[in-house]
Amino acid sequence: MNPDELLNANLKEAVTKKAPVRHKGDLKKVVIRHLRRISNSPNRVKKYFQHAPVKYAA
Repeated sequence: MNPDELLNANLKEAVTKKAPVRHKGDLKKVVIRHLRRISNSPNRVKKYFQHAPVKYAA
């Protein structure tokens, strides 16, 4: 695994927990909102690199 895969798994989990979206534009909004939330939290981003399976990359 690498940090990108952890981010993708987190994004997938966050998006599927919400009510299903009916339009592509709505899905885009949900994804962008979640990614912005993550990008505004540097400690959360660091955790992707500190996770045991990906420490080799840090």
